[in-house]
Amino acid sequence: MDTGLKGRVAIVAGSSAGIGRATALAFAAEGAHLALCARRQVELDQVAADARSRFGVETHTQAFDVADPSAVQAFVESTHARFGRVDVCVPNAGGPPAKPFLDTTLEDWERTWQLNLRSTIIFCQAVLPHMQKQNWGRIITLTSYTVKQPVPELILSNTIRAGVMGLVRSLAGQFGRDGITINNVGPGFTSTDRSRSLLETRAKNRNVPLEQVQSELEREIPIGRMAKPEEVAATIVWLASESAASITGQTILVDGGSYKGL
Repeated sequence: MDTGLKGRVAIVAGSSAGIGRATALAFAAEGAHLALCARRQVELDQVAADARSRFGVETHTQAFDVADPSAVQAFVESTHARFGRVDVCVPNAGGPPAKPFLDTTLEDWERTWQLNLRSTIIFCQAVLPHMQKQNWGRIITLTSYTVKQPVPELILSNTIRAGVMGLVRSLAGQFGRDGITINNVGPGFTSTDRSRSLLETRAKNRNVPLEQVQSELEREIPIGRMAKPEEVAATIVWLASESAASITGQTILVDGGSYKGL
């Protein structure tokens, strides 16, 4: 399938590891040039070097915290200055800590809002004017299947990331006539350091081996395993493709069938 992404420019946040890294390389495999950001410059440069050597694309990297609005805006503008266009944006940030509700603090809520919702808002505000001028654009936010089916210990994520869904649905209705689609991808448990950390927390709280907790989790997933980062990345690339031009305002779950709703 021709995705129509060759020569496009894709911003991928949180691209030093996990799903973000897999997404960056998946776009590079389609011939898209990359603008990559995360907090760790060394890891970012490694991903960029991998993309250049394997796929011959151009790259732009910058290390910063997406909770910093001015840094996000400056990165988008430096990307446009570097490539002359911005076609795809994948806002992405690490998930908040797992805590019972009564153990959360106001600082936890403020940090989660800054990291997982405000950063997405700033990315959208920064890239949409460029996409409007091109009459073409794709924004694919990356959240969690918890936006559809809350996980008890992820109260921070359950709450704040639901706001991303509202943002996506609202913006999709406003910018569709500009040739811009805006969607959300919600992974379930995926083979990443983030999932391992959550399972380690569960194991510690129950005083049982990590392997037991993981085995119990995988028995609850209809496909019998956690998703691979590359499988989530493939969904993001498809939503950015020409073939998905009529899909907007949607949340697509990549959760192995874990979501039990209709």
